[in-house]
Amino acid sequence: MSIPLLSLLNIELPILQSPMVGVSTPKLAAAVSNAGGLGAIGIGASNVEQARAMLRETASLTDKPFNVNLFCHAPAVQDAAREAQWLTFLTPFFTEFDAPAPTALREIYTSFVADAGMLQMLLEEKPAVVSFHFGLPAQSAIDALKDAGIVLLCSVTSLAEARQAERAGVHALVAQGFEAGGHRGVFDPQQDSEMGTFALVRVLANACQLPVIAAGGIMDGAGIKAVLQLGASAAQLGTAFILCPESSANAAYREALKGPRAHQTQVTSVISGRPARGMVNRNFTALEASGVALPDYPTAYDANKALNAAAAAKANTDFAVQWAGQGAPLAREMPAAALINLLAAELKA
Repeated sequence: MSIPLLSLLNIELPILQSPMVGVSTPKLAAAVSNAGGLGAIGIGASNVEQARAMLRETASLTDKPFNVNLFCHAPAVQDAAREAQWLTFLTPFFTEFDAPAPTALREIYTSFVADAGMLQMLLEEKPAVVSFHFGLPAQSAIDALKDAGIVLLCSVTSLAEARQAERAGVHALVAQGFEAGGHRGVFDPQQDSEMGTFALVRVLANACQLPVIAAGGIMDGAGIKAVLQLGASAAQLGTAFILCPESSANAAYREALKGPRAHQTQVTSVISGRPARGMVNRNFTALEASGVALPDYPTAYDANKALNAAAAAKANTDFAVQWAGQGAPLAREMPAAALINLLAAELKA
């Protein structure tokens, strides 16, 4: 199954780098693509012109295909009472860092489902690959991207989501297991089957016609080999690339990934308003106990970013967002091209 997907993506190796907003960079994506994999940038947190600049910078560093990832969540519904309750709960944490809590929260990311300007930019720039996370955009957007010759991927966490993506006409499925770091790609956070990577890959390989790309907990060639044996056509790795010098992970994030906290990852919704896996810190241990209804994603994330900024101003990283998957203890520190070469050698071994 790998050969048709590699041909579709125009890459040499069945290795994809996860988009990872906040960690992936044009340099990382280009290094992965130049080494024979499929690099990726995440533009879900960017406005149209920021996204265009990222695409052009990546394209200036590689003549190979790369993946451009979009967030397709339901736009946030503003709820002033709920947001005020959440800020009231957070106020003592801000006080701890001698900072005022925000008086209001913003919807900090525009969903691609409501961003006609982003669609127009993609149709103008024509990246080789576009991928969707948190769901699917309108059928008209999917059809327009396909008509432009762009290969489309969609993150799915269940067979029901996979069938929805298949019906919409995407080219391949990214099967994101519960082990994966960062945000769950689940279409509806209230209906998360929490399937692991191996089970999900096997179910989708049996039931779907599209190529399956396994994601979640895969860190080395042995992991890639295992998911290929289960019916995947390729593997997508995220946490494995965080320690690469081309990533934008800061020093505290890198040190955490090399220490005992790499062995402790959990999924929480209290950071952003949607479930995501990261290394446990006070975001998990202190905020989970609120008992307060969360604001919608990404409005809740606005509050957490403000809290982390207040803590960081006091040289405190207790509320830093450090996404990582369950394979985090296996992370290796080396340039992205060297890592791709090592993964390819391990896969062959």
